[in-house]
Amino acid sequence: MKILKTYARLFITDLDQALPVYEKLVGTPADIRFRFEQADIAAIGDFLVIAGPEDSISGYRDTIGPVIVDDLYAAQQFVTDIGGEITSGPVVSPTGLVVYARHPDGVHVEYVEWAADIRSRVLG
Repeated sequence: MKILKTYARLFITDLDQALPVYEKLVGTPADIRFRFEQADIAAIGDFLVIAGPEDSISGYRDTIGPVIVDDLYAAQQFVTDIGGEITSGPVVSPTGLVVYARHPDGVHVEYVEWAADIRSRVLG
């Protein structure tokens, strides 16, 4: 398994209001923008902006990432090999396959294997 990219999560209430600020900060438009469950999500540079009312985004607060990997099944094997557990998934998202895993130290991580078109668009 190879890590291709990681993101820092930012939690906000209004994506349309905040997105121009982060696009200006990073110097590029958002790479990805989509709706997932009850949240609006955008990736800009190394930020993942998660927007919505608190009750819609609170479920994302206990995880870090996403950690973008080249092989989600290898990531799952890694987690189980180190004594961690898969807590959810894999599930299909607008960007690819997603797994949530808890490492033995208690850290809850979102691992994502991007679909080919997303990987190409973001990583070239």
